[in-house]
Amino acid sequence: MAEETVNKSGQKLVNVRPTKHFTPENTERKWLLVDAQGQSVGRISTLIANLLRGKHKPTFTSHADAGDFVVVINAAGVEFRGNDKANKKVYYKHTGYPGGVKQRTAAEMLARKPEKVIELAVAGMIPAGALGNSMMKKLKVYAGAEHPHKAQKPEPVKLPGA
Repeated sequence: MAEETVNKSGQKLVNVRPTKHFTPENTERKWLLVDAQGQSVGRISTLIANLLRGKHKPTFTSHADAGDFVVVINAAGVEFRGNDKANKKVYYKHTGYPGGVKQRTAAEMLARKPEKVIELAVAGMIPAGALGNSMMKKLKVYAGAEHPHKAQKPEPVKLPGA
């Protein structure tokens, strides 16, 4: 199955193992279920980001979306660990109006929108631009234990250290 090519000087080159290129079209996607109850925000977000990128697969390609769909439940149960991090970490947003900078601590965000904490943490760990946007569309985060994706039969992910 070796391919032969000829270079500019006329030498024959034999490529014994041609490089395989994987595209999103020939990638098999699974639905995975991650339970975030009692987990650290950073560690669980790193795991989720790697699942979304497809780094756990042998077909991983850095410039293509090869990841799986990830359903995260119990997002309200995540923890910020270390040195009062829940009160020291601040999330900023801007309304678009002059002087419209709004800020909330991590504790306030967990109380109001726990899903947003996971989404923002994961978004910072995947590529920016169109590739990252397509990966983020495959992330589904829910504050409680219920989710509407039971028909897809998501497989539970075994968390390291759990």
